[in-house]
Amino acid sequence: MGEQKTALILSIMLLFVLAGSVSISLVGASSEMWSKTYGNGKEVGNSLVETSDGGFAVAGDTGSFGAGGSDFWLVKTDSNGNMEWNRTYGGAEDESAKAVIKTSDGGFAMAGNRNPYEYSECDCWFVKTDSYGNMEWNQTYGGPDYDCANALIETSDGGYAIAGGTLSFGAGETDFWLVKTDAQGNMKWNQTYGGADAETSTSLVETHDGGYALAGGRTGLEGGVPGFYPFDNTIWLVKTDVYGNMEWNQTYGERLSYKNAHSLVATSDGGFAMGGYVPDGHYSDFWLIKTDSKGDMEWSKSFGRGGDEKAYSMVQTSDGGYALAGIASGAIGTEAYLDSWMVKTDADGNEIWRQTYAETGDQYIYSLVETSDDAFALAGWKTYTSTGPPYLWIIKTDEYGYIPEFPSWTILPLLLAATALIVVCRKRLTKHNRILGA
Repeated sequence: MGEQKTALILSIMLLFVLAGSVSISLVGASSEMWSKTYGNGKEVGNSLVETSDGGFAVAGDTGSFGAGGSDFWLVKTDSNGNMEWNRTYGGAEDESAKAVIKTSDGGFAMAGNRNPYEYSECDCWFVKTDSYGNMEWNQTYGGPDYDCANALIETSDGGYAIAGGTLSFGAGETDFWLVKTDAQGNMKWNQTYGGADAETSTSLVETHDGGYALAGGRTGLEGGVPGFYPFDNTIWLVKTDVYGNMEWNQTYGERLSYKNAHSLVATSDGGFAMGGYVPDGHYSDFWLIKTDSKGDMEWSKSFGRGGDEKAYSMVQTSDGGYALAGIASGAIGTEAYLDSWMVKTDADGNEIWRQTYAETGDQYIYSLVETSDDAFALAGWKTYTSTGPPYLWIIKTDEYGYIPEFPSWTILPLLLAATALIVVCRKRLTKHNRILGA
């Protein structure tokens, strides 16, 4: 009888632990958690910002609305994810917005690309709107070849800076490209950085000294088409002065493998952090790199779950740690999956928790922000079937990345353990009662 009592007591204790784990995810959490899609099935969200009213603005592209082909698409929601308005920008060409920011006058600015699918015709396109998304002005930058925009910031002088890649200017193949404008988008200067390799910057920050830092990938010329099928690749970080003159640069990671940095932040200690991915055998893992103020690596951490994981967005959080979000893809048997995945770390890059956002179909996260209530919002696209069209997608979570529509993978192991223990206890009690009744 002692074994049965002990087993029952252990079961009860484990269930209390499980209940405590659930309450940790829910008690004190953000009161609004939701997952919503927008559009008619030809939409992608590339960049997300929280607005001053607690809502969100997402920029990307749409093939359902606008003038034809794909157009810039800006969607404004309230704090519950309900669409308040949406606007399209573009013409007969294809346009895709890659970055959106809130501007100091209460409006929005977007940078992206015109003819993004034409390697020899792509130009950088910059659109400024008022607070309701009405276009105030637009500017185009580029030359006769491929020139793309991936990142946008408003600068301390009231102008803007755009980072991407250029084939029209620079040393040869695509180079890092930094464009500085005034408050009306008129180009003041532009600078390129690179050599014989193909370099494209994916992220940009203004530094405390008024200069700039750009991060992205540096791809060798062997093993594929430069910029598209990289074989010989490293992460590259460039620091400039206020006029875009290079002060120093650093590379990270061994060559002969594919890696990239898609997010860059200037950290609170004066250094930098980059989020991206690094090879792990035949696949890749999330990769978080922390440097000092000169770009010398202090540490790096990788995070994986056995498939192909790529981080496309990273932020430094209010507690001094970091959050990374992107995709986790692979196959279970013959069934392929494409899920969204998020990892939260402490200030030293040690993992605190992880969350998976997976349903029927594919889920893809491009952008992550920490919200004013210390929770998170993520944007990208999702499909409702494995072969279905993409819808713009926004998730609002609590401070643990949790949302009720998706399973909490931190709780699942406890649930399985509790269930298994209860089954064992019931079997033992049944056997004991049979013996007593015999």
